[in-house]
Amino acid sequence: MNLATSAAGLKAHWLKLPHAEAGNRIGLFGGSFNPPHSGHRLVAATVLKRLGLDQVWWLVTPGNPLKSHSELAPLEWRLRQTGALADDPRMKVTAYETVLGTPYTARTIKALQTLRPKVRFVWVMGADNLSGFHRWQDWRSIVASVPVAVVDRPGASLPALSSPLAKAYEKYRVREEDAALLPDLPAPAWTFLHTPLDQTSSTDLRASGKR
Repeated sequence: MNLATSAAGLKAHWLKLPHAEAGNRIGLFGGSFNPPHSGHRLVAATVLKRLGLDQVWWLVTPGNPLKSHSELAPLEWRLRQTGALADDPRMKVTAYETVLGTPYTARTIKALQTLRPKVRFVWVMGADNLSGFHRWQDWRSIVASVPVAVVDRPGASLPALSSPLAKAYEKYRVREEDAALLPDLPAPAWTFLHTPLDQTSSTDLRASGKR
């Protein structure tokens, strides 16, 4: 997908980085959000509360390099739907990856740290992504760059905690009861947060036609 083409026609506020003050603790929650749903919001709300974050930035990607784009809804539609779902004022929605010109998380994080060197970033993801995290480009550099918060998802606990990341970085796992310390810790550091589970999934919603 041509990222410059994806950015064409998007409203200016989606192409800007959200405002943040020096020292702010910001969760970076990336994904296709195709479509976004209540399970995504639960992940964002969980890290806001449990990690004591100032904001969560929903990074709506133009397209996941590891997934087929055949069923991918238009970027503007996904941004609008995500914006409607992220109704907490501390949740910000951006398509800034189209400005950066990359769909790869490692490059995105490096760029954001350069642009906002005094902000404390945490990478946020649902546990269903952790089992395949080792297939992400430069995944070890992601773990070495920012703390990582993983939020439980239905049926994902066992595969996630048996994943290459969990095994390789076992000694850097932060106890769940100490999760609020995570944003202030140097990378590598990660935690796994249990929460009431929301069974909703983007795959099921696409299959049912309920976008």
